[in-house]
Amino acid sequence: MIAWLTGTTFGKFISTLFISMVPVIELRVGLPYGIALGLAYPLALTAAVVGNMIPVPFIIIYIRRIFAWLREHWARLDGLITRLEKRADGKSEAVQKYGAWGLLLLVAIPLPGTGAWTGALVAALLRMRLKRAVPVIFAGVCIAAGIMTAVTLGVIHIF
Repeated sequence: MIAWLTGTTFGKFISTLFISMVPVIELRVGLPYGIALGLAYPLALTAAVVGNMIPVPFIIIYIRRIFAWLREHWARLDGLITRLEKRADGKSEAVQKYGAWGLLLLVAIPLPGTGAWTGALVAALLRMRLKRAVPVIFAGVCIAAGIMTAVTLGVIHIF
């Protein structure tokens, strides 16, 4: 595997990984980006999935403390934090009703307002245990990757 990540391929892998870590765009942009760069599909997929998953445990463990700290030290961010919490709360109804299946669907559908970041935020606000939430979010990310692969490769073949 190290031989695959040499030269410019390594840079493409790392940039795909970092783009997939960014909230809102996540894997939805990271995977097509990696493929468009010419990264071999298995490497683009690996970079996008790993990059999308890296923030998840940190969000689940720390986001409530980060929100509290920000509210205490930067009061002007309270409105933004409240909006994020309300958005997550609105999406948490399905998770509360359907449990892990609701969380899986929330993460698996590659649309704006869904994904690993939102799923992790919902899991954190619902106080889900890390060992329960992370595998479900990972499965959702894999499903989203499959959907994005089909869309990306379908669009490439149209042109």
